Amino acid sequence: MTSAARVLRDDLGEPHDGAPRRVVSLVPSLTEAVAVTAPELLVGATDWCSHPADLDVPRVGGTKYPKLDRVLACEPDLVLANAEENRREDVAALRESGVPVWVTYPRTLDEAFASLGRMFAALGVSRPGWLDAAAAAWAAPHGGARRRAAVPVWRRPWVVLGGDTFAGDVLRALGVDNIYGDSAERYPRPALDEILQRRPDLVVLPDEPYRFTADDGPEAFGGVPCALVSGRHLTWYGPSLAEARTVLERQLA
Repeated sequence: MTSAARVLRDDLGEPHDGAPRRVVSLVPSLTEAVAVTAPELLVGATDWCSHPADLDVPRVGGTKYPKLDRVLACEPDLVLANAEENRREDVAALRESGVPVWVTYPRTLDEAFASLGRMFAALGVSRPGWLDAAAAAWAAPHGGARRRAAVPVWRRPWVVLGGDTFAGDVLRALGVDNIYGDSAERYPRPALDEILQRRPDLVVLPDEPYRFTADDGPEAFGGVPCALVSGRHLTWYGPSLAEARTVLERQLA
């Protein structure tokens, strides 16, 4: 097979060819995806890459502010990034240094499954079984009643899920409709009174990026039922998707 025949495009349409042998991941969910599928490829990850628990690779700083000198010191022939999680200027700087960057940007479950499939093809790795298991786990439509929810992801100030987000699509598949899902903003910053005026049936409080807990979050919503959920299972697109439906259905019950 020729190199030209292997050209694939990332989620933003950037073409890539060849099979990399040294990969740095700037996205925690993609770090986990590569680490459990082709660990021999992974030579660097961010400080926030927490899964698998035994991950032992050089750390290159945060997702928003990676240390590019540390990335380059890993001598990667591909860096994995996300259009929302990582800054454009860092992606541009890496490319200017001669390092290809594969950028993901899924906003639905179906896009996530397709994006991961393309990424593994670009890595020269066979499609992993966990990806098929994840797609199967989410194939059946929600059959119960639907609820309207506010989904804060930060406080001081309040920031909520808006329109066109991966987490919003995950909740939709679970029968939970985001009350800010029609917003033109992906992450609106409404006042607390405005959230309550929309009369949600439920407030969904993930434990990342802000770590909502039973003592920090529910007290603000005046008796509206609150569900504390796993941020990893709500927002990560990787191996956790295979179990995410079961985990989140239990937490949302």
